[in-house]
Amino acid sequence: MLYSYRIEQAIRAAALLHRTQVRKGPVPLPYVTHLFAVAFILSDYTDDEDVIIAGLLHDTLEDTEYSEEELREDFGRRVFEIVRAVSEQTEGEKGPWKERKKAYAKQLTEAPQEALMVSCADKIHNMRSTIEGYYGNHEGFLRELAKPSVEDQVWFHQTVSNILNRRLKNDIVHEFNHVFTEYKKFALNEDR
Repeated sequence: MLYSYRIEQAIRAAALLHRTQVRKGPVPLPYVTHLFAVAFILSDYTDDEDVIIAGLLHDTLEDTEYSEEELREDFGRRVFEIVRAVSEQTEGEKGPWKERKKAYAKQLTEAPQEALMVSCADKIHNMRSTIEGYYGNHEGFLRELAKPSVEDQVWFHQTVSNILNRRLKNDIVHEFNHVFTEYKKFALNEDR
């Protein structure tokens, strides 16, 4: 990844917008660690500045007060479109978990390649974080993170996997497949 003024602005925006948030898990890390990880994963597969910026900002519409208009004005239409394509419902009350995940998956069936890459990097880091955070502590995982059920979480990741493997034309999908295999073994406790 090439460092640039726009990347620095995205880092600052992500840090400020998510400054009070922490990641779920055994260690409450600042949320921006996830956003930086997603950007670094993306930088292994593209040098497209807009995609990397979208990786840094992919949760802003969903999890902060940052508006669509502000995102578009600050980072441009292309970054906005990528982030919008990987954001769950951003207006009104959030619906039930499974309905939100079905809607997200439907969005991916029509999303541009760049958004599929961001979704892929996001899921890679989420699954890796779960495995690493709860390695050797499956009971802790079940107690703290397995809501909704483990089976529903695996269903969601499998749904995303099917879409990514069918539509994404970038080698990042191979990393996703490797991590997803490990995640399923961990989540379903198949290593016992």
